[in-house]
Amino acid sequence: MLKPLLTALLVLIPAAATAGATLTELETRWLTAASPVLAYSQRMNLPIDITVQPKARPGDVPLAMGFVDGRCKLVLSMRGNPEAENILHSVPEAERALLIETMAAHEIGHCWRYVQGVWHALPAGFVETGEEQAPDVQLLAESKAMREMRREEGFADLVALAWVQRQHPAQYGRVYTWLSSLRDTVPVERSGHDTRAWVRLAKNADAFGTGASPFDAAVTMWQAGLLHDE
Repeated sequence: MLKPLLTALLVLIPAAATAGATLTELETRWLTAASPVLAYSQRMNLPIDITVQPKARPGDVPLAMGFVDGRCKLVLSMRGNPEAENILHSVPEAERALLIETMAAHEIGHCWRYVQGVWHALPAGFVETGEEQAPDVQLLAESKAMREMRREEGFADLVALAWVQRQHPAQYGRVYTWLSSLRDTVPVERSGHDTRAWVRLAKNADAFGTGASPFDAAVTMWQAGLLHDE
């Protein structure tokens, strides 16, 4: 069933992105694992295109979300990228597809925020309290950008976990442990990917709300996490 589904999803890849080349085995494996999330995003009418980088740049992550002209761009940067092979090297082979699916759900969380028009915005009733006093305007701007990134990453982590809670409830504990361990090893505290304030709230899968979608289910917990991200 996944093979026809993957074939249908490949129409999301602009022809120019793969002109003169076919998908590699690694790219096919990742897209196949992500296909349930991508199919769901189509049903939700999220404006997503898949972009395959012909060559990864230094520092590129294997899977990322970008935004261009009102559309979301799910970017695969796997060619010449050792991180694409190494990111799951310590995970048993049988568990890798589920974790790739989880990462795809994380990226779709970003797209949903963007499409809702609330990217980097605080919800109603919240005010910015992290405006530090410093003479360096650039440092202030960088600090604000880091907070905004951390909040978006926190929301996306919760969407990913809400997806697993709904689609793979028996595997929730295993996925949570992996994601929690990943966030615990973020090298710089309160950096853009230090989402522990949100991940800790999701230790119990039952803590998620009963929203109509994983995005709705994540909102209440995300707002609670904002109160701890000071």
